[in-house]
Amino acid sequence: MYKVHCMNRISQAGIEQLYGNFAPANGLEDAQAVMVRSANMHDEVLPDGLLAIARAGAGVNNIPLDRCTEQGIVVFNTPGANANGVKEMVVAGMLLASRDILGSTRWVAEHAQDPDVAVAAEKAKAQFGGMEIAGKTLGVIGLGAIGAMVANAGRSLGMHVLGYDPYLSVKYAWSLDRHVHAVRNVGEIYSQADFITIHVPANDSTRHMIGRDQIAQMKRGCVVLNFARDILVDEGAMADALASGHIARYVTDFANPTTAQMPGAIVTSHLGASTVEAEDNCAAMAISELRSYLLEGNITNSVNFGDVDLGPIETDERIVVLHRNVPNMIGSFSQILSDAKLNIENMANKRRGDVATTLLETSGPWDDDVVRRIASIDGVFRARMIPGR
Repeated sequence: MYKVHCMNRISQAGIEQLYGNFAPANGLEDAQAVMVRSANMHDEVLPDGLLAIARAGAGVNNIPLDRCTEQGIVVFNTPGANANGVKEMVVAGMLLASRDILGSTRWVAEHAQDPDVAVAAEKAKAQFGGMEIAGKTLGVIGLGAIGAMVANAGRSLGMHVLGYDPYLSVKYAWSLDRHVHAVRNVGEIYSQADFITIHVPANDSTRHMIGRDQIAQMKRGCVVLNFARDILVDEGAMADALASGHIARYVTDFANPTTAQMPGAIVTSHLGASTVEAEDNCAAMAISELRSYLLEGNITNSVNFGDVDLGPIETDERIVVLHRNVPNMIGSFSQILSDAKLNIENMANKRRGDVATTLLETSGPWDDDVVRRIASIDGVFRARMIPGR
């Protein structure tokens, strides 16, 4: 029985899938698996028995990935589960930036007690005029699950869409509207787009990817939308660009002391995935990932170990080995199995950078000593045996 600890409120529609081999943990120290949304885990003590963490969402900056890897804890996220919710917020952001809807609603609220408000509104509406987004150019940086949906939405709204993603996968390439124009140089988006939206992971290489140099290349009056992560934009540079009028609007889903007081910014309270549907989808995907890994050793959508899948366990047991990606690891495993007179029937190995995952099935039953010997090999983070049929 695996014990699961939820560090945030998780959709009940997802939690209902935890049955059979799972039970609620009394706390983190008692858990073999964790489900988390926004809770900060960097200061948490991760128990030795913790096997996996599933983030019900895409970003994992609230999870200490390096520490998890060293302890042999597989971290999952749920890419694409909240994609439609974020896409709709991006569309809403473009509309809010192109038409002064917020200013208009504020004006109506301020004049709510005026018996002639209808007449006054007709006279006042000119100050809230805007532009239509049909016919404008939308630049999408990052064409993963969310970016691809945003690009397609732009096409359906009559926009000319430019997309940039040097790591575009076949899966999302096939999902793109054929009229989305993929550019090889992101500078084409900066110089041509009326609206620019970013959908890339937040890491050291993407921090402040929209900075002074990039903003200087943008068309005067451009609208920049950020529903990915706040650190992707140099907010000081953006504030200066808004003040000068070079950027017309900055629409961001990340409120902080800088953006909340930034004239010309439209700031929402991290609503991108705050829909019933998105929360249900994220929880269901996270639980599916945990079940597959804990019960079969298969890994899908891990952010610190490579995805690997041997399907259902067809033998008596399967061993999962999380280890450094160094020479002779497989040879060391094979030698231990040979000494125990066990023959490998099935094997899968997948590396991710400096680490790797190996799944092994053999012709005979394992004993605890075999697992202990594999776990003791220098460079092995964790080895565990899963009973099969």
